Amino acid sequence: MTIKELDPQIVWKNFFELTQIPRPSKHEELAVEYMYNWGVSHGFETIKDEVGNIIIRKPATPGCENMKGVILQGHIDMVPQKNADTVHDFEKDPIQTWIDGEWVKAKGTTLGADNGLGVAMGMAVLESAGLKHGPIELLVTIDEETGMTGANALKPGLLQGEILINLDSETEGELYVGCAGGLDASASASYVPVEMPEGHECWSLAVKGFKGGHSGMDIILCRGNANKLAARLVYALMTEADVKLLDFEGGTLRNAIPREAFATVYVPADRIDDAKKVFETVSSAIKAEYAGTDPDSEFIFKPYECPDGECCHGDECKYVPQEDALRFMRAVLSCPDGVERMSSEMPGLVETSNNLAMVKIEAGEFSVKTLMRSSVDSAKDALAQKFEALFSLAGIDTSFSGGYSGWAPNPESAILATMKKVYSDLYGKEPAVMAIHAGLECGILGGTYPNWDMVSCGPTLMSPHSPDERANIPSVAKCWEFLQAVLENIPEK
Repeated sequence: MTIKELDPQIVWKNFFELTQIPRPSKHEELAVEYMYNWGVSHGFETIKDEVGNIIIRKPATPGCENMKGVILQGHIDMVPQKNADTVHDFEKDPIQTWIDGEWVKAKGTTLGADNGLGVAMGMAVLESAGLKHGPIELLVTIDEETGMTGANALKPGLLQGEILINLDSETEGELYVGCAGGLDASASASYVPVEMPEGHECWSLAVKGFKGGHSGMDIILCRGNANKLAARLVYALMTEADVKLLDFEGGTLRNAIPREAFATVYVPADRIDDAKKVFETVSSAIKAEYAGTDPDSEFIFKPYECPDGECCHGDECKYVPQEDALRFMRAVLSCPDGVERMSSEMPGLVETSNNLAMVKIEAGEFSVKTLMRSSVDSAKDALAQKFEALFSLAGIDTSFSGGYSGWAPNPESAILATMKKVYSDLYGKEPAVMAIHAGLECGILGGTYPNWDMVSCGPTLMSPHSPDERANIPSVAKCWEFLQAVLENIPEK
Protein backbone atom coordinates (compact mmCIF):
# COMPACT_ATOMS: atom_id res chain seq x y z
CA MET A 1 0.00 0.00 0.00
CA THR A 2 1.30 3.46 -0.92
CA ILE A 3 0.33 6.80 0.58
CA LYS A 4 -1.77 7.56 -2.53
CA GLU A 5 -4.23 4.91 -1.33
CA LEU A 6 -4.72 6.35 2.13
CA ASP A 7 -7.94 8.09 3.09
CA PRO A 8 -8.81 10.76 2.25
CA GLN A 9 -7.28 9.98 -1.14
CA ILE A 10 -8.01 13.48 -2.44
CA VAL A 11 -5.49 14.83 0.09
CA TRP A 12 -2.89 12.07 0.05
CA LYS A 13 -2.60 11.90 -3.74
CA ASN A 14 -1.75 15.61 -3.80
CA PHE A 15 0.77 15.18 -1.02
CA PHE A 16 2.36 12.26 -2.85
CA GLU A 17 2.81 14.41 -5.95
CA LEU A 18 4.56 17.06 -3.84
CA THR A 19 6.93 14.46 -2.37
CA GLN A 20 8.08 13.68 -5.91
CA ILE A 21 9.17 17.27 -6.57
CA PRO A 22 12.42 18.54 -5.00
CA ARG A 23 11.54 21.62 -2.95
CA PRO A 24 14.10 22.45 -0.27
CA SER A 25 14.00 26.06 0.91
CA LYS A 26 15.61 28.42 -1.63
CA HIS A 27 15.23 25.75 -4.34
CA GLU A 28 11.45 25.49 -4.83
CA GLU A 29 11.38 26.45 -8.51
CA LEU A 30 10.06 23.09 -9.74
CA ALA A 31 7.35 23.03 -7.08
CA VAL A 32 6.30 26.60 -7.89
CA GLU A 33 6.04 25.68 -11.57
CA TYR A 34 4.05 22.58 -10.66
CA MET A 35 1.56 24.55 -8.56
CA TYR A 36 1.10 27.17 -11.26
CA ASN A 37 0.49 24.55 -13.93
CA TRP A 38 -1.81 22.62 -11.61
CA GLY A 39 -4.00 25.68 -11.08
CA VAL A 40 -4.15 26.51 -14.78
CA SER A 41 -4.86 22.90 -15.79
CA HIS A 42 -7.86 22.82 -13.44
CA GLY A 43 -9.29 25.96 -15.02
CA PHE A 44 -8.72 28.20 -11.99
CA GLU A 45 -7.53 31.79 -12.08
CA THR A 46 -3.86 31.39 -11.16
CA ILE A 47 -1.31 34.08 -10.32
CA LYS A 48 2.44 33.87 -9.71
CA ASP A 49 3.82 36.97 -8.04
CA GLU A 50 7.31 38.49 -8.35
CA VAL A 51 9.01 36.09 -5.93
CA GLY A 52 7.11 32.91 -6.81
CA ASN A 53 4.16 32.89 -4.42
CA ILE A 54 1.16 31.22 -6.06
CA ILE A 55 -2.46 32.36 -5.70
CA ILE A 56 -5.21 30.10 -7.07
CA ARG A 57 -8.84 31.26 -6.99
CA LYS A 58 -12.06 29.26 -7.05
CA PRO A 59 -15.44 31.02 -7.14
CA ALA A 60 -18.15 30.36 -4.57
CA THR A 61 -20.45 27.42 -5.18
CA PRO A 62 -24.02 28.39 -6.14
CA GLY A 63 -25.94 29.82 -3.20
CA CYS A 64 -22.77 30.63 -1.19
CA GLU A 65 -21.79 33.84 -2.95
CA ASN A 66 -22.51 35.96 0.15
CA MET A 67 -20.09 34.07 2.36
CA LYS A 68 -16.90 35.89 3.32
CA GLY A 69 -13.93 35.01 1.16
CA VAL A 70 -11.45 32.55 2.67
CA ILE A 71 -7.72 32.29 2.00
CA LEU A 72 -6.26 28.84 2.64
CA GLN A 73 -2.52 29.22 3.13
CA GLY A 74 0.56 27.03 3.29
CA HIS A 75 4.20 27.10 2.20
CA ILE A 76 5.69 24.99 -0.56
CA ASP A 77 9.27 24.63 0.73
CA MET A 78 10.49 21.93 3.09
CA VAL A 79 13.40 21.54 5.50
CA PRO A 80 16.17 19.37 3.93
CA GLN A 81 17.52 17.16 6.73
CA LYS A 82 18.86 13.62 6.38
CA ASN A 83 20.73 11.08 8.40
CA ALA A 84 24.49 10.97 7.79
CA ASP A 85 24.27 7.49 6.26
CA THR A 86 21.41 8.40 3.89
CA VAL A 87 22.29 9.13 0.27
CA HIS A 88 19.85 11.81 -0.90
CA ASP A 89 20.11 15.01 -2.95
CA PHE A 90 17.26 17.28 -1.89
CA GLU A 91 17.62 19.35 -5.07
CA LYS A 92 17.19 16.31 -7.35
CA ASP A 93 15.70 13.31 -5.54
CA PRO A 94 12.07 12.61 -4.59
CA ILE A 95 11.19 11.84 -0.98
CA GLN A 96 10.73 8.13 -0.37
CA THR A 97 7.69 7.62 1.86
CA TRP A 98 6.50 4.55 3.74
CA ILE A 99 3.65 3.65 6.08
CA ASP A 100 4.39 2.54 9.63
CA GLY A 101 1.10 1.72 11.37
CA GLU A 102 -0.76 5.00 11.82
CA TRP A 103 2.16 7.11 10.60
CA VAL A 104 3.62 8.18 7.28
CA LYS A 105 7.40 8.53 7.38
CA ALA A 106 10.31 9.11 5.00
CA LYS A 107 13.33 6.88 4.52
CA GLY A 108 16.21 8.64 6.26
CA THR A 109 15.10 12.20 5.42
CA THR A 110 12.58 14.79 6.41
CA LEU A 111 9.11 13.98 5.09
CA GLY A 112 8.02 17.43 3.96
CA ALA A 113 4.60 17.10 5.59
CA ASP A 114 5.60 20.48 6.99
CA ASN A 115 3.99 22.04 5.03
CA GLY A 116 3.22 19.77 2.09
CA LEU A 117 0.16 18.34 3.79
CA GLY A 118 -1.27 21.81 4.32
CA VAL A 119 -0.79 22.66 0.64
CA ALA A 120 -2.27 19.29 -0.34
CA MET A 121 -5.40 20.04 1.72
CA GLY A 122 -5.77 23.41 0.03
CA MET A 123 -5.50 21.72 -3.37
CA ALA A 124 -8.10 19.15 -2.30
CA VAL A 125 -10.54 21.92 -1.38
CA LEU A 126 -10.16 23.50 -4.81
CA GLU A 127 -10.80 20.26 -6.69
CA SER A 128 -13.62 18.97 -4.46
CA ALA A 129 -16.82 18.90 -6.49
CA GLY A 130 -19.37 18.36 -3.71
CA LEU A 131 -18.06 20.87 -1.14
CA LYS A 132 -20.18 23.98 -0.53
CA HIS A 133 -18.11 27.10 0.11
CA GLY A 134 -17.81 30.81 -0.50
CA PRO A 135 -15.00 32.36 -2.58
CA ILE A 136 -11.74 30.45 -1.98
CA GLU A 137 -8.15 31.49 -2.59
CA LEU A 138 -5.22 29.16 -2.08
CA LEU A 139 -2.06 31.10 -1.19
CA VAL A 140 1.12 29.03 -1.46
CA THR A 141 4.21 30.89 -0.28
CA ILE A 142 7.89 30.17 -0.86
CA ASP A 143 10.87 29.93 1.48
CA GLU A 144 9.02 29.96 4.78
CA GLU A 145 11.62 27.85 6.54
CA THR A 146 14.73 29.97 5.97
CA GLY A 147 13.50 33.54 5.93
CA MET A 148 9.74 33.91 5.43
CA THR A 149 10.72 35.30 2.02
CA GLY A 150 7.38 34.69 0.34
CA ALA A 151 5.31 36.11 3.18
CA ASN A 152 7.54 39.17 3.48
CA ALA A 153 7.36 39.87 -0.26
CA LEU A 154 3.59 39.45 -0.64
CA LYS A 155 2.08 42.67 -1.99
CA PRO A 156 -1.07 44.25 -0.55
CA GLY A 157 -4.13 44.08 -2.78
CA LEU A 158 -3.40 40.70 -4.39
CA LEU A 159 -5.71 38.70 -2.11
CA GLN A 160 -9.42 39.35 -1.98
CA GLY A 161 -10.60 37.31 1.01
CA GLU A 162 -11.22 38.44 4.58
CA ILE A 163 -10.43 35.24 6.49
CA LEU A 164 -7.09 33.43 6.54
CA ILE A 165 -6.92 29.78 7.55
CA ASN A 166 -3.26 28.88 7.81
CA LEU A 167 -2.71 25.11 7.44
CA ASP A 168 0.77 24.98 8.96
CA SER A 169 0.25 24.05 12.61
CA GLU A 170 1.05 20.54 13.71
CA THR A 171 -1.42 19.16 16.28
CA GLU A 172 -4.95 18.13 15.33
CA GLY A 173 -7.53 19.42 17.81
CA GLU A 174 -5.62 22.63 18.47
CA LEU A 175 -6.39 26.02 16.94
CA TYR A 176 -3.54 28.49 16.95
CA VAL A 177 -4.18 32.20 17.35
CA GLY A 178 -0.66 33.51 18.03
CA CYS A 179 2.99 32.75 17.29
CA ALA A 180 6.51 33.85 18.09
CA GLY A 181 8.56 36.33 16.13
CA GLY A 182 12.10 35.53 15.06
CA LEU A 183 15.56 36.96 14.46
CA ASP A 184 18.63 35.48 12.79
CA ALA A 185 21.82 36.11 14.76
CA SER A 186 25.33 35.49 13.43
CA ALA A 187 28.84 35.74 14.81
CA SER A 188 32.08 35.56 12.85
CA ALA A 189 35.81 35.98 13.21
CA SER A 190 38.98 35.08 11.39
CA TYR A 191 42.22 33.51 12.53
CA VAL A 192 45.59 32.67 11.02
CA PRO A 193 46.12 28.89 10.91
CA VAL A 194 49.48 27.57 12.06
CA GLU A 195 51.55 24.64 10.86
CA MET A 196 50.85 21.12 12.04
CA PRO A 197 52.93 20.48 15.16
CA GLU A 198 55.56 17.77 15.38
CA GLY A 199 54.83 14.76 17.54
CA HIS A 200 51.06 14.90 17.15
CA GLU A 201 48.52 12.49 15.69
CA CYS A 202 45.33 13.44 13.84
CA TRP A 203 42.08 12.22 15.44
CA SER A 204 38.43 12.67 14.51
CA LEU A 205 35.59 13.40 16.91
CA ALA A 206 31.89 12.90 16.22
CA VAL A 207 28.72 13.55 18.20
CA LYS A 208 25.79 11.75 16.56
CA GLY A 209 22.39 10.19 17.18
CA PHE A 210 20.67 13.12 18.85
CA LYS A 211 17.03 13.66 17.95
CA GLY A 212 17.22 17.33 17.00
CA GLY A 213 13.88 18.59 15.77
CA HIS A 214 12.05 21.86 15.16
CA SER A 215 13.79 24.73 16.90
CA GLY A 216 10.42 26.21 17.89
CA MET A 217 8.11 23.28 18.53
CA ASP A 218 10.72 20.95 20.05
CA ILE A 219 12.91 23.42 21.95
CA ILE A 220 10.86 22.82 25.11
CA LEU A 221 11.87 19.13 25.06
CA CYS A 222 15.43 20.11 26.10
CA ARG A 223 17.07 17.67 23.71
CA GLY A 224 20.82 17.75 23.33
CA ASN A 225 22.35 20.33 21.02
CA ALA A 226 25.19 18.55 19.19
CA ASN A 227 27.11 21.81 18.73
CA LYS A 228 27.13 22.52 22.45
CA LEU A 229 28.10 18.98 23.36
CA ALA A 230 30.86 18.65 20.78
CA ALA A 231 32.27 21.99 21.96
CA ARG A 232 32.18 20.67 25.52
CA LEU A 233 34.22 17.64 24.47
CA VAL A 234 36.71 19.66 22.42
CA TYR A 235 37.20 22.18 25.22
CA ALA A 236 37.87 19.40 27.73
CA LEU A 237 40.40 17.80 25.38
CA MET A 238 42.14 21.12 24.82
CA THR A 239 42.37 22.10 28.47
CA GLU A 240 43.07 18.65 29.93
CA ALA A 241 45.12 16.90 27.24
CA ASP A 242 46.69 19.80 25.28
CA VAL A 243 44.81 18.83 22.10
CA LYS A 244 44.90 21.22 19.10
CA LEU A 245 41.81 21.98 17.01
CA LEU A 246 41.98 21.58 13.24
CA ASP A 247 38.31 22.10 12.31
CA PHE A 248 34.77 21.93 13.69
CA GLU A 249 31.36 21.72 12.00
CA GLY A 250 27.87 21.08 13.30
CA GLY A 251 24.29 21.80 12.27
CA THR A 252 22.93 22.63 8.84
CA LEU A 253 19.85 24.85 9.30
CA ARG A 254 18.93 27.71 11.60
CA ASN A 255 15.51 26.27 12.39
CA ALA A 256 16.62 22.71 13.15
CA ILE A 257 18.13 21.69 16.47
CA PRO A 258 21.55 20.27 15.48
CA ARG A 259 21.71 16.48 15.71
CA GLU A 260 25.35 15.95 14.69
CA ALA A 261 28.67 17.73 15.04
CA PHE A 262 32.18 16.80 13.96
CA ALA A 263 35.70 17.97 14.73
CA THR A 264 39.25 17.09 13.76
CA VAL A 265 42.02 17.51 16.33
CA TYR A 266 45.73 16.92 16.82
CA VAL A 267 46.62 14.91 19.90
CA PRO A 268 50.17 14.92 21.33
CA ALA A 269 51.55 11.44 20.72
CA ASP A 270 52.57 11.12 24.36
CA ARG A 271 49.08 12.07 25.57
CA ILE A 272 46.89 9.76 23.52
CA ASP A 273 45.84 7.81 26.60
CA ASP A 274 45.05 11.03 28.48
CA ALA A 275 42.89 12.28 25.60
CA LYS A 276 41.02 8.98 25.35
CA LYS A 277 40.34 9.05 29.07
CA VAL A 278 39.10 12.66 28.97
CA PHE A 279 36.83 11.86 26.03
CA GLU A 280 35.42 8.77 27.71
CA THR A 281 34.76 10.61 30.99
CA VAL A 282 33.03 13.61 29.39
CA SER A 283 31.07 11.65 26.77
CA SER A 284 29.83 9.17 29.40
CA ALA A 285 28.62 12.06 31.54
CA ILE A 286 26.82 13.65 28.58
CA LYS A 287 25.23 10.36 27.58
CA ALA A 288 23.90 9.93 31.13
CA GLU A 289 22.60 13.51 31.21
CA TYR A 290 20.63 13.05 27.99
CA ALA A 291 19.59 9.43 28.45
CA GLY A 292 15.94 10.45 28.73
CA THR A 293 15.76 12.80 25.73
CA ASP A 294 18.37 11.29 23.41
CA PRO A 295 18.83 7.62 24.27
CA ASP A 296 20.53 6.82 20.96
CA SER A 297 23.32 9.39 21.27
CA GLU A 298 26.70 8.26 19.99
CA PHE A 299 30.20 9.60 20.65
CA ILE A 300 33.18 8.63 18.50
CA PHE A 301 36.86 9.47 19.02
CA LYS A 302 39.33 7.65 16.79
CA PRO A 303 42.45 8.16 14.66
CA TYR A 304 41.64 10.10 11.53
CA GLU A 305 41.53 7.89 8.46
CA CYS A 306 42.50 9.54 5.19
CA PRO A 307 41.76 7.78 1.89
CA ASP A 308 44.70 5.75 0.56
CA GLY A 309 46.60 6.45 3.74
CA GLU A 310 47.68 9.91 2.59
CA CYS A 311 46.81 13.24 4.21
CA CYS A 312 43.52 14.45 2.76
CA HIS A 313 43.65 17.88 4.38
CA GLY A 314 46.54 19.15 2.24
CA ASP A 315 47.27 22.79 2.99
CA GLU A 316 44.40 22.75 5.46
CA CYS A 317 46.39 20.59 7.88
CA LYS A 318 47.16 23.82 9.67
CA TYR A 319 45.38 24.11 13.00
CA VAL A 320 43.68 26.90 14.95
CA PRO A 321 46.07 28.76 17.27
CA GLN A 322 45.34 27.57 20.78
CA GLU A 323 44.39 31.01 22.07
CA ASP A 324 41.89 31.48 19.25
CA ALA A 325 40.50 27.96 19.57
CA LEU A 326 39.93 28.42 23.30
CA ARG A 327 38.06 31.70 22.85
CA PHE A 328 35.93 30.19 20.09
CA MET A 329 35.02 27.17 22.22
CA ARG A 330 34.32 29.37 25.24
CA ALA A 331 32.02 31.55 23.14
CA VAL A 332 30.14 28.51 21.82
CA LEU A 333 29.83 27.04 25.30
CA SER A 334 28.52 30.36 26.65
CA CYS A 335 26.16 31.14 23.77
CA PRO A 336 22.48 31.13 24.84
CA ASP A 337 20.75 27.96 23.68
CA GLY A 338 17.38 26.43 24.42
CA VAL A 339 14.54 27.91 26.45
CA GLU A 340 15.35 31.37 27.75
CA ARG A 341 11.98 32.11 29.39
CA MET A 342 8.53 30.56 29.65
CA SER A 343 5.40 32.60 28.98
CA SER A 344 3.71 34.21 31.96
CA GLU A 345 0.52 34.64 29.92
CA MET A 346 0.04 31.08 28.64
CA PRO A 347 1.27 28.31 30.99
CA GLY A 348 3.39 25.70 29.27
CA LEU A 349 4.29 27.94 26.31
CA VAL A 350 7.87 28.96 25.64
CA GLU A 351 8.14 32.74 25.39
CA THR A 352 11.78 33.20 24.34
CA SER A 353 14.44 30.80 23.07
CA ASN A 354 17.59 30.56 21.01
CA ASN A 355 18.80 27.72 18.80
CA LEU A 356 22.59 27.46 18.46
CA ALA A 357 22.05 26.08 14.99
CA MET A 358 25.35 26.09 13.09
CA VAL A 359 28.99 26.30 14.10
CA LYS A 360 31.88 26.12 11.66
CA ILE A 361 35.61 26.55 12.16
CA GLU A 362 37.71 25.92 9.08
CA ALA A 363 40.44 27.43 6.92
CA GLY A 364 40.82 30.64 8.90
CA GLU A 365 37.14 31.37 9.48
CA PHE A 366 34.93 30.95 12.55
CA SER A 367 31.16 31.34 12.29
CA VAL A 368 28.06 30.80 14.42
CA LYS A 369 24.45 31.07 13.24
CA THR A 370 21.45 31.00 15.54
CA LEU A 371 17.69 31.56 15.37
CA MET A 372 16.09 33.53 18.18
CA ARG A 373 12.35 33.33 18.82
CA SER A 374 10.05 35.22 21.15
CA SER A 375 6.41 36.21 21.40
CA VAL A 376 7.61 39.41 23.12
CA ASP A 377 9.60 41.73 20.86
CA SER A 378 11.44 43.41 23.73
CA ALA A 379 12.53 40.01 25.08
CA LYS A 380 13.83 39.07 21.65
CA ASP A 381 15.78 42.33 21.55
CA ALA A 382 17.22 41.64 25.00
CA LEU A 383 18.37 38.19 23.90
CA ALA A 384 20.04 39.73 20.86
CA GLN A 385 21.79 42.19 23.16
CA LYS A 386 23.06 39.32 25.32
CA PHE A 387 24.32 37.52 22.19
CA GLU A 388 26.16 40.62 21.00
CA ALA A 389 27.66 41.29 24.43
CA LEU A 390 28.92 37.73 24.82
CA PHE A 391 30.64 37.51 21.45
CA SER A 392 32.07 41.02 21.67
CA LEU A 393 33.78 40.03 24.92
CA ALA A 394 35.44 37.25 22.91
CA GLY A 395 36.47 39.70 20.18
CA ILE A 396 33.99 38.24 17.71
CA ASP A 397 31.78 40.30 15.38
CA THR A 398 28.00 39.89 15.36
CA SER A 399 25.19 40.72 12.95
CA PHE A 400 21.41 40.35 12.88
CA SER A 401 18.95 39.89 10.02
CA GLY A 402 15.55 38.54 9.03
CA GLY A 403 13.70 39.88 12.06
CA TYR A 404 9.94 39.62 12.20
CA SER A 405 7.32 40.22 14.87
CA GLY A 406 5.00 37.66 16.35
CA TRP A 407 1.26 37.27 15.86
CA ALA A 408 -0.82 38.60 18.74
CA PRO A 409 -3.98 36.64 19.63
CA ASN A 410 -7.37 38.23 18.85
CA PRO A 411 -9.92 37.04 21.46
CA GLU A 412 -12.74 38.62 19.40
CA SER A 413 -11.96 36.59 16.26
CA ALA A 414 -15.17 35.60 14.44
CA ILE A 415 -13.51 32.76 12.53
CA LEU A 416 -12.13 31.37 15.79
CA ALA A 417 -15.65 31.30 17.23
CA THR A 418 -16.94 29.55 14.11
CA MET A 419 -14.17 26.96 14.14
CA LYS A 420 -14.64 26.23 17.84
CA LYS A 421 -18.37 25.65 17.33
CA VAL A 422 -17.86 23.45 14.27
CA TYR A 423 -15.30 21.32 16.09
CA SER A 424 -17.56 20.98 19.12
CA ASP A 425 -20.53 19.99 16.95
CA LEU A 426 -18.46 17.38 15.10
CA TYR A 427 -16.57 15.80 17.98
CA GLY A 428 -18.43 16.69 21.16
CA LYS A 429 -15.63 18.72 22.68
CA GLU A 430 -14.03 22.10 22.14
CA PRO A 431 -10.61 22.34 20.49
CA ALA A 432 -7.71 23.74 22.47
CA VAL A 433 -6.93 27.36 21.63
CA MET A 434 -3.18 27.88 21.61
CA ALA A 435 -0.28 30.09 20.71
CA ILE A 436 2.83 28.48 19.25
CA HIS A 437 6.53 29.03 19.82
CA ALA A 438 7.31 28.95 16.13
CA GLY A 439 7.28 31.40 13.27
CA LEU A 440 3.99 30.99 11.47
CA GLU A 441 3.58 33.31 8.52
CA CYS A 442 0.39 34.77 10.01
CA GLY A 443 2.27 37.53 11.83
CA ILE A 444 3.86 38.81 8.64
CA LEU A 445 0.78 38.32 6.45
CA GLY A 446 -1.39 40.09 9.00
CA GLY A 447 0.92 43.08 8.82
CA THR A 448 0.33 43.33 5.07
CA TYR A 449 -3.40 42.55 5.32
CA PRO A 450 -4.43 43.95 8.73
CA ASN A 451 -8.12 43.32 8.03
CA TRP A 452 -7.68 39.55 7.95
CA ASP A 453 -9.24 37.39 10.65
CA MET A 454 -6.76 34.52 11.12
CA VAL A 455 -6.55 31.04 12.66
CA SER A 456 -4.05 28.23 12.08
CA CYS A 457 -4.80 24.50 12.20
CA GLY A 458 -3.43 21.26 10.79
CA PRO A 459 -2.97 17.51 11.24
CA THR A 460 -0.63 16.00 13.79
CA LEU A 461 3.05 15.92 12.83
CA MET A 462 5.89 14.71 15.02
CA SER A 463 9.56 15.73 14.88
CA PRO A 464 9.35 18.13 11.92
CA HIS A 465 12.71 19.45 10.68
CA SER A 466 14.35 16.09 11.40
CA PRO A 467 14.57 12.71 9.64
CA ASP A 468 12.17 11.43 12.31
CA GLU A 469 9.39 13.64 10.88
CA ARG A 470 6.13 11.72 10.59
CA ALA A 471 2.47 12.47 9.87
CA ASN A 472 -0.38 10.85 11.78
CA ILE A 473 -2.77 9.27 9.25
CA PRO A 474 -6.03 9.42 11.29
CA SER A 475 -5.40 13.07 12.13
CA VAL A 476 -5.19 13.95 8.43
CA ALA A 477 -8.65 12.46 7.84
CA LYS A 478 -10.03 14.28 10.87
CA CYS A 479 -8.48 17.60 9.87
CA TRP A 480 -9.87 17.24 6.35
CA GLU A 481 -13.37 16.55 7.70
CA PHE A 482 -13.10 19.55 9.99
CA LEU A 483 -11.82 21.89 7.27
CA GLN A 484 -14.71 20.99 4.96
CA ALA A 485 -17.24 21.62 7.72
CA VAL A 486 -15.66 24.98 8.54
CA LEU A 487 -15.83 26.11 4.92
CA GLU A 488 -19.51 25.20 4.78
CA ASN A 489 -20.16 27.38 7.85
CA ILE A 490 -18.26 30.56 7.00
CA PRO A 491 -20.24 33.66 8.08
CA GLU A 492 -21.81 35.86 5.45
CA LYS A 493 -20.49 39.31 4.60
